[in-house]
Amino acid sequence: MSVPDTASPGSPTAASAGPPGPGAPVGGTAPIGGNSFAPLQERVRAAGLLRPCTGYYAAKFAMNTTLFGASWAVFALLGDSWWQLATAALLAFAYGQTGLLGHDVGHGQVIRGRRAMETLGLLHGNLALGFSYGWWMSHHTRHHNHPNHLDLDPDILRRVVAFSPAQAQGVSRLRAFVIRHQAALFFPLLGLEAVGLRVGSVIAIRRGVPRRPRLELALLAVHAAGYLTAVFGVLSPLTGLAFIAVHQGLFGAYLGCVFAPNHKGMPVRQGEEPDWLSRQVLTSRNIRSSRVHDFLYGGLNYQIEHHLFPGMPRPHLRRCRLLVREHCATVSLPYYEVGALRSYREVLAHLAEVTRRVAAREQGSHPRPPAAG
Repeated sequence: MSVPDTASPGSPTAASAGPPGPGAPVGGTAPIGGNSFAPLQERVRAAGLLRPCTGYYAAKFAMNTTLFGASWAVFALLGDSWWQLATAALLAFAYGQTGLLGHDVGHGQVIRGRRAMETLGLLHGNLALGFSYGWWMSHHTRHHNHPNHLDLDPDILRRVVAFSPAQAQGVSRLRAFVIRHQAALFFPLLGLEAVGLRVGSVIAIRRGVPRRPRLELALLAVHAAGYLTAVFGVLSPLTGLAFIAVHQGLFGAYLGCVFAPNHKGMPVRQGEEPDWLSRQVLTSRNIRSSRVHDFLYGGLNYQIEHHLFPGMPRPHLRRCRLLVREHCATVSLPYYEVGALRSYREVLAHLAEVTRRVAAREQGSHPRPPAAG
């Protein structure tokens, strides 16, 4: 997923400095960022922020492997006990951290060689977590190229909730029900994210999306067989099912809580693409961060910087933020950053407002009959 050497030419965009309205389109008549990405890119490169961080990732791999292995060791030692639900929560965190590291691998932040990247990706995605690395690469690359585009961003298209009233047209009864209650259902639905990723993986493999579908399917089968053997080889059927529900539910919720603040509730668009700088900055939301946030969110709390420079190693994003903020101020491009709790409130408020507008539109198309008398 490489960033162009210069900003992509395209239509102008605009957005307010505050939180956008529901389904607010990115629109305007003159580029805010124009073709001004190149100067920022040169400053970032001169600062050495695109260079590999071999030592950091060696330590990160060691720490994450220890966490992953230790979590399963606790599971094996504890035996058939309802205390295993606590182990399920620990494993959910370990799986989430593994997923974030796999995300870095897929972006070329860890290693640049294609074969090495693919090997690490298959080990992290297919074998360790049970997701298709090839499908995720295709899916995530399109998301980075077209963030919050109602027709082109797969992260928008595959959701059951609606981020714009236009997405609520012609939907099934089940999805219509979800959209009517989507603010209340949003966080519970995140618990199904791990299931949704696995279903998407299998569908993509059947369609031949990954480069090596047979290998990927075989690794997914090994993961599933190993996981189910471990769970039901140690736990009774009822405890095992409860363990799986807690583990997979919390794993999905963790991933969802990391990814949800990044773009949800920010401006969406259709049609012509704006320039690269405007496209990435105006559709992304940063989280005001401490080192703890950096660890928990895997660097994705710096979503603006990550989208501008997807191949930038995670530890450089904090320093890059200062350069990006300064550059955005220079070109009068709004840079949006809020606290973590506020980001979730904005996502829920956005979903609630979309629901309200959908309901108002439906009521307008089916007006109440006048009262008798």
